[in-house]
Amino acid sequence: MTKEYGIGLDVGSTTTKGVIINQNGEVVASYLRQTGASVSAAVQEVIATLREKSGTDLERVPVVSTGYGRAMVDSAHRAVTEITCHSIGVHHLNPEINLLIDVGGQDSKVIRIGDNGKPIDFELNDKCSAGTGRFLEVMARVLGVSIENLGPLALESSKPCSISSTCTVFAESEVIGRIGSGEKPQDIAAGIHKAMASKISTLSRRVGVVEPVAITGGVAKNPAFRHYLSKQLEVELWVPKIPQLTGALGAAIMSLKKSF
Repeated sequence: MTKEYGIGLDVGSTTTKGVIINQNGEVVASYLRQTGASVSAAVQEVIATLREKSGTDLERVPVVSTGYGRAMVDSAHRAVTEITCHSIGVHHLNPEINLLIDVGGQDSKVIRIGDNGKPIDFELNDKCSAGTGRFLEVMARVLGVSIENLGPLALESSKPCSISSTCTVFAESEVIGRIGSGEKPQDIAAGIHKAMASKISTLSRRVGVVEPVAITGGVAKNPAFRHYLSKQLEVELWVPKIPQLTGALGAAIMSLKKSF
């Protein structure tokens, strides 16, 4: 097994991400795609694409898997929890970060990061979709806009409406009611983001908000969510260039370590 490169695979419920790094910790190639119905098919495509992008035979390169589907990656030499991999990945990109907020498609997590990237405390929100990307997807569908346009639409509002429910099902009904009463789509969209930011800020305060704070995951790309979360936490948020790849990067770093 060669130690020239390391591969990290983050198999999430929504997307599967892959990163290959060299021994200097530099990203050689990365790729992400929808996980779909087959974890095996997703993993195979990610590895094949990493091989093509890097121009490297990856047959003997060590692989660490993470994410909800980490145990289903047959090619992995080791499986490591998302908490550890996200912490390591963010620490590698920005060693100053003390708190990580990761908001994915089906779950969210807030992690206090200690020395050397080790997680020292965390909270999970994986039993309710109200604090996840799924919540925004449902609300975008109700409003009749794409998920990519939901955030920009919300930023057009000067008077966000109040969304009182923290349950996706009840919030959906509430949004339908507000549409029926003639409220502006941008005000409803802003209220949706404000409600979600409130849920995540509550989760963050359980861990303790210690700056600097990073936000990762697909929802980190949403400008309205970042805006309202930053206001509620009263902090600036640092966002990696590709926020979905943090867990896979941490897994790749772990693949080159004998212990942690």
